[in-house]
Amino acid sequence: MIRCAPTTLGNGINNDDNGARDPAGNGRASAPSGANSDGSSNIPARHDSLRKVFIALSPLVAVQRRAMLRRMADRRSRKREAMTVSAEAARRFLVTRHMLAPARSLKGGPDGVLEVFRRLGSVQFDPLAVAGRNHDLVLHARVAGYDPAWCDRLYERREIFEAYNKGLSFVPTSEFAWFRGNLSRNAPRTIAENPDVAERVLERIRAEGPLSSLDFERERGTTTDWFGMATNVVRAVLEAYAVTGVLGLARRDANRRYYDLLERLLPPEVLARKLPLEEQLRYKLLSRYRAHGLLGVAGGGDIFGGLGPAKPDERWPGYPGRSALREELVERGDLVSVEVEGVRGKRFVVSEDAELLAAPPNPPASVAFVPPFDPIVWDRGLLGSLFEFEYVWELFFPPAQRRWGWYVLPIVFRDRFVGRIEPRIDRDEARVHVLGAWWEDGFAPRRAEGFVDAMRDALRAYLGFAGADRLVWAPHLGTEKRLFLTQP
Repeated sequence: MIRCAPTTLGNGINNDDNGARDPAGNGRASAPSGANSDGSSNIPARHDSLRKVFIALSPLVAVQRRAMLRRMADRRSRKREAMTVSAEAARRFLVTRHMLAPARSLKGGPDGVLEVFRRLGSVQFDPLAVAGRNHDLVLHARVAGYDPAWCDRLYERREIFEAYNKGLSFVPTSEFAWFRGNLSRNAPRTIAENPDVAERVLERIRAEGPLSSLDFERERGTTTDWFGMATNVVRAVLEAYAVTGVLGLARRDANRRYYDLLERLLPPEVLARKLPLEEQLRYKLLSRYRAHGLLGVAGGGDIFGGLGPAKPDERWPGYPGRSALREELVERGDLVSVEVEGVRGKRFVVSEDAELLAAPPNPPASVAFVPPFDPIVWDRGLLGSLFEFEYVWELFFPPAQRRWGWYVLPIVFRDRFVGRIEPRIDRDEARVHVLGAWWEDGFAPRRAEGFVDAMRDALRAYLGFAGADRLVWAPHLGTEKRLFLTQP
């Protein structure tokens, strides 16, 4: 089944400020590739309808932008004092802010999916689909009756796109200007070191339209030749062109990517807006706090990946470092400093969420299964100190070293992580196999008020998401099978 995906839409390096607009929109941007010198479009006719959509939306975008600037000015004029909250308040805040209290509470349909992107900013993509792809599981946990086709529809309409934000993520197209640049030095080097391959790749895509890496193979008997280079070179060049904003992702066929010229994927009105790299990085740093809700200064894994070092580094002249950017966000009133009782280190909340953090509601009885790259589980250290929950993704562990399973989903109940479940979707047989279930010490599913019914609801919703009509429990899970007997 072919699924369309959003364009990568320019993660290109924009280290100079030529043609950049200031935050208030003053100045005139230079004409981008795909636009004539007078600013008129030379986009092919088949993309003209997309151009008309953006033109039609431009008055609304202008109104929204003015409102955003007013809010920013208001925040700067009333910088909030640092907050201190209890651990219970922090837990309740996070599950509420992540739309998990209750789970699957947003209205179904593409608009509900867009609401998730609006609140979280970005959702990470991962192609593994044994239990559902990561972005689909994130959306399933929050949108009632979630159907992956709703996200596909947003891809086709170019309302979301792919950008690198922590990892490869889906981001609203309205935020394109803040995701054009990055600190990567590998992408330009890859293109410079492989000029022949890079030239051939662009020539063919320019002439033939969207192509995948497999379209560049030339068969010679039983061998495959990629211009005499190792097979990963073409893939690396395609990816480098995507990172530098020359190519974008036109669509996907399963996990096979088709690239096209970025200027053919978006109209020049969208591509024309350019912002200084430092402003983009500041915005992307804010987006990490926005996605998680309560990040600190440091972060394990790649929480702040792609944003450079914390302090100035001679490898990136002129870049002040993450710490300076974060302090600017605090001074501007975009972030508020938070102390959480019992949690070491300073945390930060986006200013719009400060009132919710101060008085979060008591979460109802509700169960959600969250995937490995769900924003709520980004900070493994906070999971331990705040929720007393240890989460290790054991995908790359040898079987003998796994404590839980290969692809395990944490179980959220009310404002706690109470266990783990390992589902597998059998699409051919329309079944979901539950290979394992593990409960946290001290948690008794049968005795926890409201849990059994909430777990049944979550399993029933998961069956619908998987397109399955039967739940098959592993033999050693007889107790769970009897307790959570579920029909679609």
